[in-house]
Amino acid sequence: MSIERVGVIGAGQMGNGIAHVLALNGFDVTLYDINPEAVDKGLERIAHNLHRQAARGLIKDAAIEPALAHIHKAADLDSLKDRELVIEAATEDESVKRKIFQDLCPRLNETALIATNTSSISVTRLAAATDRPERFIGLHFMNPVPMMQLVEVIRGIATDDATFQAALDIVRRVGKTAAYAEDFPAFIVNRILLPMINEAVYTLYEGVGNVEAIDTAMRLGANHPMGPLQLADFIGLDTCLSVMQVLYEGLADSKYRPCPLLVKYVEAGWLGQKTGRGFYDYRGEKPVPTR
Repeated sequence: MSIERVGVIGAGQMGNGIAHVLALNGFDVTLYDINPEAVDKGLERIAHNLHRQAARGLIKDAAIEPALAHIHKAADLDSLKDRELVIEAATEDESVKRKIFQDLCPRLNETALIATNTSSISVTRLAAATDRPERFIGLHFMNPVPMMQLVEVIRGIATDDATFQAALDIVRRVGKTAAYAEDFPAFIVNRILLPMINEAVYTLYEGVGNVEAIDTAMRLGANHPMGPLQLADFIGLDTCLSVMQVLYEGLADSKYRPCPLLVKYVEAGWLGQKTGRGFYDYRGEKPVPTR
C-alpha cells in the first residue's frame, strides 16, 4: 500500500509539525483546521521551522521551497476527499475527535486510511466512531515533531495488517523510529512521563519545593534536559490534565489522580507557554516562576 497524498486535520503545534515532516519527505499534504486563521499561522510556523533547520545545518536551504510547495490549505473537509491517508491532530478531547471522524468518513474514498495522533485515548474506541475500524490506527508523534525521533504506533483491536504496515512505512519515510504500543491508556511514553509530571506538581502542591527548586533538582539531579514543570508548560497544562484523566479513569488506580493544583491552573486558564502563564510567567523578557 503506497501512500503519497496525506491530509492533516488540526494546524496547531502537533498538526503543523506533522505536515512539516511529511512535506519535507515528499508527501503531498493538505492541511485543514476548523479555524482558517490557524492554517495560515501553521504555515508560517512551518516556514519558520524549516529555515531554523537549514540554519542549523539539519536540512539544505534548497529543501525549503519544495517542502512548502507540497503543503496545500484546505477550505473544508471536502478538500480531503482525494487523500489516501488522513491524520487527525485535533485537541486531546474524545468528543471532538469522534465528531471529526463522523464528519470526515463520508467524504473519503472507501480505501482511505485514517490515523489519530492521540497521546492517550483508546484507538479502538476512536476507530469505532468511523466506518473503517480495520483501516484506522494510532500514529502518536512526539512534540516538537520535526526534532523528536519517536512515533508510537498503536493498533486498535480491528486494525488490519495492511494498515499497520502502511503506518510503519510512513514512519520510516519521514526518518523516524516506530515503537509499537498496545492500546492501553496513554500508551508507553505518556504512561510513564505524565505521572512523573503530575508527581512534580504534587511536590509543588505539598510545599516540598518551589517551581525553581523542583526543576533544578530534576535537571541537575536526574540529568533531564528540562525540569518537569517547565516541560508541563511546554506540553500544555490542559493536555497534561487530559492525559492524567484518561489514565485515572481508564486504569482506576489512585496513583493516577490528577493533582488538584494542576486542575486549578487549568481552571485559571494558565495553560503554559501557549497562554503566557503556567508554572512560569512568560510575559516578560525571561520566564519567572509563578510559585
